[in-house]
Amino acid sequence: MTDRQTAVVAGGGIAGLAAAVALTQAGWQVTVLERAPAFGEVGAGLGFTGNGMAALRALGVEEAVRTAGHLAQHAGYQDRSGRWLLRVPETRSDPQAITTVCGIHRQRLHATLRQAAEAAGAELVTGAEVTAVRPGAPGRQPAAVTWRTSTGEHAGEAGLVVAADGVRSTVRTQLFPDVRPRYAGSTSWRAVISDTSFAGRLVEVWGPGTEFGAVRVSDGEVYWYGEFVHPEGASFADELAAARAHFSGWAPWIRALVAATPASQLMRHDVYHLPGGCPRYVRGRVVIIGDAAHAMLPTIGQGAATALEDGVCVGRMIAAPVSGGGDLTAALAAFDQARRSRCRQLARQASLVARFGFELGDGWRQSARNALLRIIPTGPAFRAGGSITCWTPPAAHSL
Repeated sequence: MTDRQTAVVAGGGIAGLAAAVALTQAGWQVTVLERAPAFGEVGAGLGFTGNGMAALRALGVEEAVRTAGHLAQHAGYQDRSGRWLLRVPETRSDPQAITTVCGIHRQRLHATLRQAAEAAGAELVTGAEVTAVRPGAPGRQPAAVTWRTSTGEHAGEAGLVVAADGVRSTVRTQLFPDVRPRYAGSTSWRAVISDTSFAGRLVEVWGPGTEFGAVRVSDGEVYWYGEFVHPEGASFADELAAARAHFSGWAPWIRALVAATPASQLMRHDVYHLPGGCPRYVRGRVVIIGDAAHAMLPTIGQGAATALEDGVCVGRMIAAPVSGGGDLTAALAAFDQARRSRCRQLARQASLVARFGFELGDGWRQSARNALLRIIPTGPAFRAGGSITCWTPPAAHSL
């Protein structure tokens, strides 16, 4: 690998593949190193708001993702008994609307991005665990990456390294050893189940110490999640029985979704985040993106969307200007400023929603919060989310 317009991406998840697509769009030679033996995504489903769809559009895969997923509206928020706290009137699902969500299975999103990266010419390497990174210095020294495979240790140089290796990022740990993931105090059940009776619109439900949500991800499938306050690392002898017991007093439609879940489709993961995020998203020739840079609480559903935003911006704010003769140092600084500001704002909003939502204690707090939500006009409440969903990618033509 040579220095100037070559990039190594550490991590083949959503952020890494999005970056690979955007880098190849800018004319760079890209190698993606994925430590797993095969490319794939561990997870159930997700729902994209408008900013995620804008990023997918910039990557050229919006239509493919919409075909693989299901376009719906955010219906609003309920309490655990199924009473509406804040309800959005049903209208046509406009992809540009603030309340529109595209539900999709994570594996289908990942497969779409992988196919786009392969078609664009990126080299995708599996079973390659990155073990060391030398950040290098723009204008002076290339970056260097060392990785391990079944055949031994390998090393190469690159003009740019993209750290997209998740919340427990090896690359970030080497460059910013004091930045460590923190347990959020909650864990989450998730499942994608066969279902044709659920209405399909995204519904979110707040109860004491628990949040439940569901959205259709295809004509015949529904994704649901149930996040709840729980000790770190705790386990249940029977996860499905525990989930059914946990939601036994909740609304009938919630109990029905959980009851229809096969044990083989149910998964649970503890929730980790990076409070404050990484202090900088750039070090030398290394740029840090996705959960490696800013893992946030899932309460506003922006983890995958911001990973896609990051990937687009790696291509349009860094790779494209350099391809046009621009300065790498200036491009990296512009990326860092723009992305760190936005992602810190979103992480703060996610924390506020958690405190106001499922982290709120039982008793009078629930009653007071619920009464307040019922008197808030729906339109202004959802328009306030425009700062999240109304994101515009950097213009490719201006680079």
